[in-house]
Amino acid sequence: MSNGTKYWTWHMAAGVVLLILLGLHMIIMHMGGTLHLFSPTGPDAVSIANSQWRDSKICFTITYILLLGVGLYHGLYGLRTILLELTLKPAVEKAVTLLLTLTGLALFVLGSWAAWAAHTIAGGRA
Repeated sequence: MSNGTKYWTWHMAAGVVLLILLGLHMIIMHMGGTLHLFSPTGPDAVSIANSQWRDSKICFTITYILLLGVGLYHGLYGLRTILLELTLKPAVEKAVTLLLTLTGLALFVLGSWAAWAAHTIAGGRA
């Protein structure tokens, strides 16, 4: 399997994982109050109390970080694919790949830190 095929396969797998995690996120955030899912402090799923309750749970923190990672990979790899279809010079293609990789890593670190900080502030334990 070539690198291009391997990365494209990861791109498709990330899309499937993204679909599942975003589906769960939408159910919890927009139907949580109606279905009484993960909203122990009242029917409003987006209330501060319910948000802090979810943030205090390590499983939600890990899920947020996983959602961030697959979302960034899927989106930035898709953007890279679109940009490389412009038939750029090889040096420019490498620069685009490097720029998107560094941007993705920086956003992943920032987002992971934010999710972990929210978990810590909400009273979660490592």
